[in-house]
Amino acid sequence: MAVYSIPPPYTPRKPSPPPRSRSLSILPTRQRNRSLSVRSKKESASTASAAPAPKHRFGLTSLRGTVQPELSKKLFKLIKGENHVISAYESAGRERIVIASQLSDWGEATGDDAVSDLSDKLGVLLAEIGEQEDTFASNLQDFRVILKHIRNTESSVQPSRDHKQKIYDEIQKLKYKEPASTKLVQLEQELVRAEAENLVAEAQLTNVTRQKLKEAFASHFAATIERAEKQIILARHGRRLLNLLDDTPVVPGDVRPAFEHVHQARQVLNDAEDDLRDWQPHLEDVGTSSHLLDRNAMPSASPMGGSSDRGERVERHERREHEEAIHPAHRKGSPNRTASAGSARVPYPISEAESPQMI
Repeated sequence: MAVYSIPPPYTPRKPSPPPRSRSLSILPTRQRNRSLSVRSKKESASTASAAPAPKHRFGLTSLRGTVQPELSKKLFKLIKGENHVISAYESAGRERIVIASQLSDWGEATGDDAVSDLSDKLGVLLAEIGEQEDTFASNLQDFRVILKHIRNTESSVQPSRDHKQKIYDEIQKLKYKEPASTKLVQLEQELVRAEAENLVAEAQLTNVTRQKLKEAFASHFAATIERAEKQIILARHGRRLLNLLDDTPVVPGDVRPAFEHVHQARQVLNDAEDDLRDWQPHLEDVGTSSHLLDRNAMPSASPMGGSSDRGERVERHERREHEEAIHPAHRKGSPNRTASAGSARVPYPISEAESPQMI
């Protein structure tokens, strides 16, 4: 798979780690089998941070932006830019976990029991904050996938627009060069069909655009709220840990009392784990009418008969445009056409004396 060229200040996106569960992974589970510390991970973290960054390579996929239809170019750039944002959040999450490990190592090196224990517990909370960044980046991937539906629909509509415009340009060119050409009627009929097809495509585009735009940003903002509220939970428990550290000044020669809040610090992490596990989203509903669309992104049939008879409307539009494109002398029911005496209706009133039955 080709690698995109990512501008600074973003770092190249590394392969995503295996999927993580939404429950707290850095904090201990209910079995409490592992230590309430990030120090056991310092070797793996240092190894991960020392891994060489992948080299940028040029590939054919790098040219995709230059061959996008005009209609979908802007959204293509947006989706590609969002990929850089996701890489930035993933990088921030990894760096946060590294910083948490470094904080724990520094606290251990101070020789102060209180600083050592609390710095390690703070590192656990910081590492979980980094995990939340990674979860948020995963949710942003869902946001990009939904936006791609709009981009793909725009790409499919562009040929319909181009085809209609091409026929229109040919008609105008032919009218200028050969106004009496018999090919004009054929082109005008093709234009009617192209307009009918484009009418359906444009309706599908506006339906997909509105539906997927609401769905995409509803997902985006829900992920933002989840990340913010969970990080607030972790920050509040981090402040509880700070209250366990006695910062009363001492004079030279005095000895600090032993740290007596080891169990309380452990309980803070347990509370943080419980709060994250019990977290539930409380979101304002975003109304949608997507259930009224069929798989072709058109309104489905209504049980009350109020559905949009798309086929009939397109047929009426095509028939009306077709009749307008035909010369009046050749239209059905035209007064210039010769009508049979027995069956044709006379296009204007006649007197009793002129009636065929009276002759």
